[in-house]
Amino acid sequence: MKKITITLIAVLTTIVSFAQTQVKTDSSVHLSFKGVSIDGKLSEYVLKMKQNGFTQTGTEDGVAILKGDFASYKGCTIGVATLKGKDLVSKITVIFPAQESWSLLSSNYFTLKELLTEKYGQPSESIEKFSSYEPEDDGSKLIQVRLDACKYVTTYETDKGSIQLSIKGDHSNAFVILSYFDKINGDIIRAKAKDDL
Repeated sequence: MKKITITLIAVLTTIVSFAQTQVKTDSSVHLSFKGVSIDGKLSEYVLKMKQNGFTQTGTEDGVAILKGDFASYKGCTIGVATLKGKDLVSKITVIFPAQESWSLLSSNYFTLKELLTEKYGQPSESIEKFSSYEPEDDGSKLIQVRLDACKYVTTYETDKGSIQLSIKGDHSNAFVILSYFDKINGDIIRAKAKDDL
């Protein structure tokens, strides 16, 4: 009886160990966002984000829109994107709250850049300039952002995908955007797009 119990424990330990290794392998090949691998169907991923404290506000054209706090910033908008016709999550975009001054906007950007560099190492590319001229004051810089004449973009390449931090604006708002692109699912979507050509 003792032998059977010991054998059973050894077999169960091996199975559990293998299962844990398999789970780690599957999740470790994808880029993650908030500790969740960027993979799976949109509805499944949204459910995981809701469990992380986000609230879904809508879904349109394969993109689920959520609201919540991220990286110590309150009231962020998160977009979870798939390709039409292919229910596979491949991209997550965070839009941080709009700012009314260049100093606050650039502070958000540089704080996030510092944190990303600590986590992922030096960026593979970083462009930080204004398109036509270098404005001297805060108000002029913010106007350039709203006119889309500001190019602040930092990209981090990893073996699992890429992360891109940028400053964006439209005629009335200026904000920081952070996007996560999963490599494996991005390649699947790219291959599907090429098949369509």
